[in-house]
Amino acid sequence: MTTSAPAGHDRAAAAFILASTRLVSPPCVPEVRLHLAGEPFQLWRETERRFGPGLPFWAFAWTGGQALARYVLDHPGVVAGRRVLDLGSGGGLVAIAAALAGAAAVVASEVDPLATVAIDLNARANGIALAGVVGDVFDADAIDAVDADLVLAGDVFYERAMAERAARCLERARSRGATALVGDPGRAYLPRDRFEPVATYDVPASGPLEDADVKPATVWRATGG
Repeated sequence: MTTSAPAGHDRAAAAFILASTRLVSPPCVPEVRLHLAGEPFQLWRETERRFGPGLPFWAFAWTGGQALARYVLDHPGVVAGRRVLDLGSGGGLVAIAAALAGAAAVVASEVDPLATVAIDLNARANGIALAGVVGDVFDADAIDAVDADLVLAGDVFYERAMAERAARCLERARSRGATALVGDPGRAYLPRDRFEPVATYDVPASGPLEDADVKPATVWRATGG
């Protein structure tokens, strides 16, 4: 299947994504198709050469994101009719799953310009329209402006500074009455004392990006500790 570059986006970025990936389904989420890469290291080098520093997180279905997307599709009542924010969306897997499960509106949050193009391409490939893609929403004013009553975050606790900001963002959303769910495969910086587990999945890993062929990934609900 060939997907055309989305109008209004950087055509060079869209062409690069389409040339560097295949349209396939992640192992745990066969209902969703994404433009995914197979071998990460050459793509990382080529991304940096052509577009500057930055890792192509958008090109892989990360383990925590797959678990959270699976949970959303298995429990559509969690998202049905709700205003959803997908935090650190990457290629948009969790956002797309939420839309397919019946969310009233889904906004993806991503700071990588290439990722915003990938999200658009992936949404189109699945026949859904997101309410929008926004940038950094980690600050209180930004998260409040999105006005989501469900915040989803797949695999965002992999690095200390990022994890601390994500935890504060999720706590802010929870304090406003929103539900916050996280998909995580045991990353070191998840503050487990602020969450309760709701489901666990054995997820086939993304080749050399993980330390095992299959990783258990847990979906957690924020409680505030």
